[in-house]
Amino acid sequence: MWIETGHFAAILALVLALTQTTAPLAGALLGKPAWIRVGRHAAIAAFLLLTLSTASLVISFMTHDFSVRYVAGHASLNLPVFYLATAMWGGHEGSLLLWTWLLSTFTAVSAWRHWKSHPISMPWILVILGAVLVGFLMLVLFLSSPFERLFPVPMDGRDLNPLLQDPGMVFHPPFLYLGYVGFAVPYAFSMAALITGKAGEEWILATRRWSLFAWGMLTTGIILGAYWAYYELGWGGYWAWDPVENASFMPWLTATAFLHSVMVQERLKMFKIWNLFLIVATFALSLLGTFLVRSGVLSSVHAFANDPGRGVYILGFMSVMLLFSFGLLAFRSEKLKGSISMKGMVNRESAFLFNNLFLVVGMITVLLGTLYPLAVETLSDAKVTVGAPYYNKVFIPIMLGLLLLMGIGPRLAWRRMSSDRLRRALVGPLVGGVVGLVAAFGLEVNHPYGVATLGLIAFALFSHISEIGMALKARRKRFDQESGPVSAWRLVTRNKRRYGGFLVHLGVVLMAAGFIGSGLFQEERNVVLKVGDRTSIGQWQLTFDSLGKVSRQNWVADQGTFIASRAGGAPVVLTPQKRIYERHAQPMTEAAIHAIWQEDLYIVLGDSVGEGWSVRIYRNPLVSWVWWGAAVMGFGVMVAMGQGRRLRRRKG
Repeated sequence: MWIETGHFAAILALVLALTQTTAPLAGALLGKPAWIRVGRHAAIAAFLLLTLSTASLVISFMTHDFSVRYVAGHASLNLPVFYLATAMWGGHEGSLLLWTWLLSTFTAVSAWRHWKSHPISMPWILVILGAVLVGFLMLVLFLSSPFERLFPVPMDGRDLNPLLQDPGMVFHPPFLYLGYVGFAVPYAFSMAALITGKAGEEWILATRRWSLFAWGMLTTGIILGAYWAYYELGWGGYWAWDPVENASFMPWLTATAFLHSVMVQERLKMFKIWNLFLIVATFALSLLGTFLVRSGVLSSVHAFANDPGRGVYILGFMSVMLLFSFGLLAFRSEKLKGSISMKGMVNRESAFLFNNLFLVVGMITVLLGTLYPLAVETLSDAKVTVGAPYYNKVFIPIMLGLLLLMGIGPRLAWRRMSSDRLRRALVGPLVGGVVGLVAAFGLEVNHPYGVATLGLIAFALFSHISEIGMALKARRKRFDQESGPVSAWRLVTRNKRRYGGFLVHLGVVLMAAGFIGSGLFQEERNVVLKVGDRTSIGQWQLTFDSLGKVSRQNWVADQGTFIASRAGGAPVVLTPQKRIYERHAQPMTEAAIHAIWQEDLYIVLGDSVGEGWSVRIYRNPLVSWVWWGAAVMGFGVMVAMGQGRRLRRRKG
């Protein structure tokens, strides 16, 4: 009963999405405001219906309704409730329904939030978002339906993939989708601006918080995925340049470029065409990432051949979206050319330009590495693998360039800057860079990339400290009655966007240090141990204390107990596991991790070997800095989102 209710609600939502697309279009062309209001009401009603549809699928999971094919394929009677409630996005059909529901949510919010402030653009915003919603609903209803019944009804389901029975599955996909779908609103505003001929700064101001929110959610989703891979897969790392990882990283790169580039347009009315290109590319890459991961193409390129209907539909949808967006941009490009040009290369806007260049080249690098193996396999029987060596060779220099620009950019002035002022501005950061290089040699970093990264980290850090110090000094001089803490607080609260951005940069610096520490100084030991044996890694002494069996609701595991100690510290107990899930024969490793600020001690229990067990032990220096850096970045985004609009609202 519930699943039929949800199915019918989704069908009605499709009808309303079509209404949302056509009624405002007719209203805008014929001058009928009432029809535009119909589109707004349809958007809100579609959101309510898709909420009911999504809830019905969750209820079907919670009630173990195995007559629903999707539930039977991703749940079982013994699946813990925590995962039962979230297994809805454990497969591609449910994930696409989640994507569609989020899109309807953001559409309803934008129609409510911007209805009065953007009356000219709103009809076209509704049309664009409605068209995307129609496209996804048709995919959900006709090609990837989670509402199909199964007969005969099995007594139990196949269970959720053991890899997904983890808190990472609960949080990682929704955050990624919040990022992917969040960029639909800036995309719709940009297309409306092009259609109405009002592609100035207003659409950027209207969508600044939307863009920051989507970028923050996408960043959080990527980091949660990296952390999930770190503790779940048992290989001691967190990023392997896997195509699924790349699918989310590509829109992150173009979105990062966009967030930097729009500041130039706001300030100098430059880069109008470029910013429109970036937001279209970001949303297109978000769609590409969703389809690549959820269509099965990345697991098998011949999935298109196995399911030609879905493959052709996905390619058609992407083609129409790209042709419409870039075609409209090309058609309007002549009218968007500004009269303001670059005044030399030593200024802040040129730093933003090079920042964008590095980020877009990085995106193209990742895109080629991701799609090239698929193209080769499609056109021939050969299999090609593009792995970490390719990405590291091309991508690391790009990231070093970005660190350099991160240090230079804040110290540059807009438009013009004399050479004397430039020298004075860069003295502090250059001293910091030299300190970083000396520290690199003192820490015995002998890899060129490691030395360069530490020098650039210090350079960027000193640059931001110098900039904050100068701003604080200027404020104290102007308001000499203020105390230092009060001046600092008011400095930040009066320009949340700038100092929120500085916090994001600080997070990047912390993450870069974590990458260097865990990438260049990781230690690994592969040993065979019997109970009572001892081994060591770095300063750690480990004892294989015991081995036993543990079980939970739907799995049993061999669990090793290791006692780890180091000079001056209390002993630590670590319990890695080798799990077997009830309905799956493949064993799953559960790494045991002891994290301190200097390093992680990471233990993986392998297979039995004679009377002993194979054990992999890693010492990962500074890896916690990656996670703390991500947290600082998230806090910086929240600070930046607190910044109000600087320009008056204008209709359009």
